Amino acid sequence: MVSLHTVVLTKGVPDFREGQVSFDEEGHLERGKTPTVMNPNDSHALDAALQTRVRHGGRVSVMSMGPPGYKDVLREAMESSYADDLYLVSDRELAASDTWATSITLATAIERLGEPDVVFAGFKTADGETGHTGPQTCWCLDMPIVTHVIALDIDPEERTLRAKRLVEGDIEEIETVETSLPAFVVADPEFDPTYRTASHRLELKDLRARTKRRAEAFEDHLTVWDHVNLNLDPDYIGLDGSPTIVSSVDPIPKAPAEREATMVEPNDEEGMREVLDVMRPLAAGGGGD
Repeated sequence: MVSLHTVVLTKGVPDFREGQVSFDEEGHLERGKTPTVMNPNDSHALDAALQTRVRHGGRVSVMSMGPPGYKDVLREAMESSYADDLYLVSDRELAASDTWATSITLATAIERLGEPDVVFAGFKTADGETGHTGPQTCWCLDMPIVTHVIALDIDPEERTLRAKRLVEGDIEEIETVETSLPAFVVADPEFDPTYRTASHRLELKDLRARTKRRAEAFEDHLTVWDHVNLNLDPDYIGLDGSPTIVSSVDPIPKAPAEREATMVEPNDEEGMREVLDVMRPLAAGGGGD
């Protein structure tokens, strides 16, 4: 059986759940005070890579570009895709990269791995929302690309990839396309992994057990590269290599409170009496709404 090497791109994004996001007085996101989680759309790319690994064997590598804290994102990705190895591209010279500078950096790092058979990416990130990084990285690698993939299968012997992709227009349509390997796949949020045979399900169970042990010592399987390791020109990375100009940033609206609140001043005797009337049965274990 011909084994495949697949690479999955992932990213850390702010945890936008209510109560997790920190804003300044103007309503702008404070990244340093907001927890980082794996970009939700990347989970579909990880599912696609795992399905490929179960069906065809081979190796899965997960790659991210960002600060050292993204190690935790890679650990999570290893656990969910049963990845074999992790790669973090991390360097102060890469700070403030737009999608173009990010794509150049990621493509260079992918090329250093050799020529993977398939590169998987998520639809878009929760913080940038552009959907540019995957296709731009593919352009740098000069691979065929299939976007909005909801199902796929690969013939390693024939070196072909057949995929069903979602086409949005006046109505949603599904088309089937085929391309040669190596290829770049952008997984759609509708991607649904399938394991039809008993052997596939057994392989999935075995991978889960092996990866649990590996993820406990994930840093043993982690490689960190900076711009020097990748021989990147500082003029083409980071802020200097980012042609995007942001004209303005709109404050993120704060989520409305889920419950209505009644304000009671301490010197409002009647109001405080009503508060006590509500609290007494709760303090006595009487329950309440």
